[in-house]
Amino acid sequence: MTTTIPGGAAFSDLPALMGLMTGDEKHGPAATSTLDALWVLYDRVLRVTPDTAEDQDRDRFLLSKGHGPMAYYAVLAAKGFVDREVLSSFGAYDSPLGHHPDRTLVPGVEIGSGSLGHGLPLAVGTALGLRAQGLSEPAVWVLLGDAEFDEGSNHEAVAFAGAAGLERLHVVVIDNSSATHGWRGGIAARFAAEGWSTATVDGRDHEALHAAFTAAHPGRPHAVVARVEPKNA
Repeated sequence: MTTTIPGGAAFSDLPALMGLMTGDEKHGPAATSTLDALWVLYDRVLRVTPDTAEDQDRDRFLLSKGHGPMAYYAVLAAKGFVDREVLSSFGAYDSPLGHHPDRTLVPGVEIGSGSLGHGLPLAVGTALGLRAQGLSEPAVWVLLGDAEFDEGSNHEAVAFAGAAGLERLHVVVIDNSSATHGWRGGIAARFAAEGWSTATVDGRDHEALHAAFTAAHPGRPHAVVARVEPKNA
């Protein structure tokens, strides 16, 4: 897919943008595993732009899979949230682009990613807060890695969100076979058992990702498991 945007950037330009980021601790496999899902979200699904990044009615995207944020930074640069010139400073002492995204330094970033297992609970709280304010339009999206389900906090968040019927909450799980433990029936079965709407798709197929991201799920939160090549393949 080669959807173009103002400034001429397209999905095919993302590897070059990622290539501007050098140095240690790049976590390349963790970054590239998310590239397609991130692009489809920002290009075709999320209702947020650099001009609306502070608007109350914007969609919220939370990156829980904070290791290897190169793909995230590349997409943000392609969409105009981040100046492309700063990409080459990735990981430097005085750079805003750290090895984990910082919401106080990077425009459009909603949370500071750190220890695994934090993103989904924060997304649940965000969805609850929006509902308490009577804001029914903003969608909350959170991207996790499959290995994050080794953390108990995520299982508690899945159970709570299903019981609470958080319809505006959406989870994307990048499954690159990194998890220590598995689930009978696959990762989606864990969500379905708690009342979530679910879909499992090829994480490199943009049309399949878009269809899964935009599927109707009235009264229930929605989880999309995006399967990609194994991390160590």
